[in-house]
Amino acid sequence: MTEQPIEPDEQAPREECGVFGVWAPGEDVAKLTYYGLYALQHRGQEAAGIAVADGSQIIVFKDLGLVSQVFDEATLAGMVGHVAVGHCRYSTTGSTTWENAQPVFRHTAAGTGVALGHNGNLVNTTDLAGRARDAGLMNNGAMGATTDSDILGALLAHGAADATLEQAALELLPTVRGAFCLTFMDENTLYAARDPHGVRPLSLGRLDRGWVVASETAALDIVGASFVRDIEPGELLAIDADGVRSTRFAEATPKACVFEYVYLARPDSNLAGRSVHSTRVEIGRELAREMPVDADLVIGVPESGTPAAVGYAQESGVPFGQGLMKNAYVGRTFIQPSQTIRQLGIRLKLNPLKEMIRGKRLIVVDDSIVRGNTQRSLIRMLREAGALEVHVRIASPPVKWPCFYGIDFASPAELIANAANTEGSQAGMLEAVRHAIGADTLDYISLDGMIRATAQPIDRLCRACFDGVYPIELPGEAALGKNVVEQMLANAARAGVPGQPAQPAADPASALRRP
Repeated sequence: MTEQPIEPDEQAPREECGVFGVWAPGEDVAKLTYYGLYALQHRGQEAAGIAVADGSQIIVFKDLGLVSQVFDEATLAGMVGHVAVGHCRYSTTGSTTWENAQPVFRHTAAGTGVALGHNGNLVNTTDLAGRARDAGLMNNGAMGATTDSDILGALLAHGAADATLEQAALELLPTVRGAFCLTFMDENTLYAARDPHGVRPLSLGRLDRGWVVASETAALDIVGASFVRDIEPGELLAIDADGVRSTRFAEATPKACVFEYVYLARPDSNLAGRSVHSTRVEIGRELAREMPVDADLVIGVPESGTPAAVGYAQESGVPFGQGLMKNAYVGRTFIQPSQTIRQLGIRLKLNPLKEMIRGKRLIVVDDSIVRGNTQRSLIRMLREAGALEVHVRIASPPVKWPCFYGIDFASPAELIANAANTEGSQAGMLEAVRHAIGADTLDYISLDGMIRATAQPIDRLCRACFDGVYPIELPGEAALGKNVVEQMLANAARAGVPGQPAQPAADPASALRRP
């Protein structure tokens, strides 16, 4: 088998975005937002932006790059006010351009401004774009930006022409479908809203002289805010000199993303009152109970696989060790590696501790397998370093279905659990994936085991990427979910290409991920 060179994190699921907002007269809100976004950098690494208002005007600064690349001391010093919103972006709709960076800014007909940051993905973007077009909000069919977030900003600003921004939001939000956590503002007031299903997390925190909202509780910790509560699904908050006002714009039907627990959220955050780190450790314990194996050492794939590896070791009695060193400075870069460097693949990010793994039978715990290229390169590297056996254990079930709510997985045909599963059986898929990545054994945690570890009721979690059950109705839903995989397998069988499912004739994601 010829190993394909890869770039670091090329096969990892891409996070969605991070949003932050602060209302705090007398505080340096621009710097608070900068540090909040810094804590949320893992959620989006393509662009960053901050909007600040002082009661009379809104200033927006945004650009492509990491938070630390976009902002410097001088820029932040010029952003003075009492209310701010911030955003760090990974593109799940729209291309990576300056126009698509957030916060989105729009003028209202009344002469005021609206700045908005959005985390998630909408599923009725086409309908919303039609409304924006009918209202004359697009120029030649486009607004410069190509995101569902930009359409939301335009519609909010349009609605605020004859009403307050709060009234405009209460009219618009009930018509928006999909996953959305919003932080938005005018010149005086900070707003935050979460979709009725609460797919993505959003929390409220308290400062000595103000309030903070953030995608994760870790960002509250970083800026010194005390956690107050999660913003409820279907809730709109307004924060100004009169305090915090809460209005419900839709009935709550919670379906929080379970992949936040597995991979997306920081381990030092809390989701629905449950520590992410504790959940990942418990997932490891469940995995050890379900899928034991005789070995000498348990190692985790840094960083997201490490807590589950600790739990696996605790439950199994097999010692835990640090078998891989991670280069903390490898991330997304604008400097493209040469072909020679590309051949190094995963070694840019991880390097084995040979003295720890030489002559050992290893249990390697990772959070997920997407295409499998990362695991294949890693296993080859461990064997070259002297590992006698490599037993892979995965802290989530096989990823088989696309996400339409804010995670940019590979296409269904590229997911190794589908590409390897030509015979349609679980055992056949396991053996095919095991062979493809070169492991001695391979097992995944069960869906039930993963759900138990979250301590959340299964009916309050979205697990569509694992079981194909989509909690929010999708346009053309008959062509989604399990039918995607069935169609691919049928196409592959008709084409006579074993092990390589054909791409569906019409990609159901294409109409949903771009307006």
